[in-house]
Amino acid sequence: MTEPQDPADEGANSPASGMALFDERPFFEKALAYGLAHGLIGAERIEALRTEAPKGMVQIARYFGTEFLRPDLEKARERMVNLVSLYLQDSCEGDLHRAALALRDHSLLSRSKGGSDMLKAMIAMPQNTHFGMQDGRGFSDEQIAVLERWSLRSHADYRAERAKRDQVACVIDAAIWCAQQWELDADLLHEEAPDAEAVLRTALLWSLAKRSVVPDWPGFAQTVAVLRKKFAATAQPPALVLPKGLPAALAPAVRAVADSLVADWPRIMDANAPPRKLFAQTPAFTGRYFWLEDGLAEVEDFERQVSAAWNKATGGHDDEGSLLTLLLCVAAGSAHKTMLTEKAAATLIRKIRKSGMDADLASTFVREHAPTAYQSDYLRMWGAFTEEALPVLRSDADYALHDALALLRRECNVGA
Repeated sequence: MTEPQDPADEGANSPASGMALFDERPFFEKALAYGLAHGLIGAERIEALRTEAPKGMVQIARYFGTEFLRPDLEKARERMVNLVSLYLQDSCEGDLHRAALALRDHSLLSRSKGGSDMLKAMIAMPQNTHFGMQDGRGFSDEQIAVLERWSLRSHADYRAERAKRDQVACVIDAAIWCAQQWELDADLLHEEAPDAEAVLRTALLWSLAKRSVVPDWPGFAQTVAVLRKKFAATAQPPALVLPKGLPAALAPAVRAVADSLVADWPRIMDANAPPRKLFAQTPAFTGRYFWLEDGLAEVEDFERQVSAAWNKATGGHDDEGSLLTLLLCVAAGSAHKTMLTEKAAATLIRKIRKSGMDADLASTFVREHAPTAYQSDYLRMWGAFTEEALPVLRSDADYALHDALALLRRECNVGA
């Protein structure tokens, strides 16, 4: 430990002859000199510091290398002085009086450890907002080399780096909070590995659409559709609404991504851009928004869409006559109906004889729209019908359509 400079030198930070002098001494040395000059630190405490300093140097040298080499011990002395300075300057907010009292009342080793703990906490903080880059383990032995470098950096460097990491941590915390509103925990975000900003952009979209469902892909695509319908005529998004209940400390992080959402807005509102193509297959949009790739949810959503289309086509009828009538209309390229009048049935037969019919069209319709559980049964039913019916429906010998109409009355829904 170096001897403190003459206490009179502690005025080096004060204006002299209209000029402020730059004091290059470590903050530890300035605080010690201040304490001596103002009678806060006496001779007994100085002797105690002289005893504590070598112990601290040995511990630091051992931690970063070895205590048996003089260069390591010299470097350890620099590190100890710097760690104590970091802790005193930060914890005492640059106040020399408070720092001098801390040196008087606490051991040198505790102040050095305080500086080391400050750096470890900072180093363990995330440097970027990508959840895939976070391990959540805190400081680990693999980061000792990083601590070794930072143990000689200035307080200004520490504050600048800490400010950047605080901002990153705030964005991550805001993303975790938003995910929790969807009943998703932080572990899932680490598994899915999105950027935190992507979660926040999605949260802003959810607020605009007033939705609270989990953002799986079906939910995301539906939300985009809702927004396109609601704001189709707006070139700019409405005033963005922060998620309800968002803690005030996290609000700046959410507002920080708002501009990027405004920039994306025209393309999000483009009704000609299918959501999957825009958000998952366009390089500029890939990864900018967050949803869960939940295979089961997508299957269920597909089933819901299929069921809705099938119910609309069948009118809710599931009897064999109604289904065969519908499929025959599909195969003939006619309007979809589950009931035909005698006149409409005769018109359909004449169309089939003139233009033909494509049985595969009906089979494809079943595969695309019928509930999965019943598709095989419907296809077998349709196959059996066409095997029997096609020769009759296409027969030129049945000029009066007697046989063909009799067939449709028996197998399909034909009324008066």
